[in-house]
Amino acid sequence: MEFLLDTADDAAIAKYKEIIPLAGVTTNPSIMKKEGKVDFFERLKKIKEIIGANRALHVQVVATTRDGIIKDAHRIIAELGKETYVKIPVTQEGLAAIRVLKKEGVRITATAIYTELQGYLAICAGADYLAPYYNRMLESNINAKEVLSYFVEAIARTGSKTQVLAASFHTVQQINEAIESGAQAVTVAPEFIEKGLENHLIMDAVSDFSSDWSQIHGAGSIVDL
Repeated sequence: MEFLLDTADDAAIAKYKEIIPLAGVTTNPSIMKKEGKVDFFERLKKIKEIIGANRALHVQVVATTRDGIIKDAHRIIAELGKETYVKIPVTQEGLAAIRVLKKEGVRITATAIYTELQGYLAICAGADYLAPYYNRMLESNINAKEVLSYFVEAIARTGSKTQVLAASFHTVQQINEAIESGAQAVTVAPEFIEKGLENHLIMDAVSDFSSDWSQIHGAGSIVDL
């Protein structure tokens, strides 16, 4: 199971790298836009420096034609290294580009996945990761949990090395559901880590423990005994 952060906020990445077992970072043009007018490659290089060589960086192309996507992918790799995962939307042009780039040994995250057919074709094309958009599927009346389970079954049945990297969450429960459906990885915005670890029930329990301790031992902690 892998947890990635879906953000280009370098401060948040630095913070949560020390808190969660972070497997990597995913970005796309919409996420980059939230950071304002930053230098594209400089920010990504900074993120890469923060997460280190043992964590994955996923960077999305912007071009929409086969040749343009291939050129974007080559530039991303030239700037950030061959270990970078290139995110490519699974359209006709995107799928054609994925097939070419996989023959070159490029690491691919097939993204913007809503339908079963998109996922199956990306698996057959050799994508390293599938990134189905969980909440957006639900908004389109697609049973996201079921579709993810179909992808997991297809991967197991065919012996593929592809992994499901579920994305686009609006609640902690959606993250749980994606994992329960068999997704090998999830990428989440930092605020969902905070929500999942610091809801009022958890914090109330921690407060009760501290109160009970202080009633017996006074102020301080175990180290002060």
